[in-house]
Amino acid sequence: MTSYDFTDRIALITGGTRGIGYATARLLAASGANVLITGRKEDTVESAATALTNEARTINPHAGRVIGTAAHVADPQAATAACALATDAFGSLDILINNAGTNPAFGPVVAQSAEIMTKVFQINTIAPAVWAGEAIKAGLGNREGAAIVNVSSIGALTMEDHIGVYNASKAALIHLTKQMARELAPTIRVNAISPGVVRTKLSEALWKNDEAAAARLSPLRRIGEPEDIAEAIAFLAGPGTPWITGENLVVDGGMLIGG
Repeated sequence: MTSYDFTDRIALITGGTRGIGYATARLLAASGANVLITGRKEDTVESAATALTNEARTINPHAGRVIGTAAHVADPQAATAACALATDAFGSLDILINNAGTNPAFGPVVAQSAEIMTKVFQINTIAPAVWAGEAIKAGLGNREGAAIVNVSSIGALTMEDHIGVYNASKAALIHLTKQMARELAPTIRVNAISPGVVRTKLSEALWKNDEAAAARLSPLRRIGEPEDIAEAIAFLAGPGTPWITGENLVVDGGMLIGG
């Protein structure tokens, strides 16, 4: 694990109960941040927050604390409540990681219903902007070093069969990231990260049945781990990158250049 210093930083991570969000929460907390994670179910969020605090303090006895709250990211009121909880619990809000996503649409784009496409864009594209707005209302940007990281996908940069709606929503998120970076400068930096195939529940259809084949897509001959992406998120959110904004960092083990 790379050494970062997030002492006294307050982070909010959507979709933090497993996968990339969980690994990112653990890394930030172990590096000194206090973290609020969100998830769909209250009991799952609470157990994840407790586990994360314990894991972080095993890594670093001076680690920050992780708390959680149930929230549907597509609900603006949930965004308002979560941001308020972060500031009430920790006194400020410095980092927003828009990690939660969904991919219920499989098949050709023109075969998808309006309802399914609306759901995908609502969660993957619109919600990050809404959460950013609510975080700013709650105080994001009041302290120096504020940052937003939006989790996109390498699918945003390619054409693929079967998941075109998802890819389009993530491509829109990259454009949204650049627009937000322009609008929120110089107070808040905004960047995106585009993971390749990573060992998560959301992407298991891409690797679970034949991990060896998925690994061959990368010149490094493995699929990504959530910790690989957490490291990159921490890099973009941390104090060591004060002159990086409006960028999309691809972390895919070289999958875009081909295995």
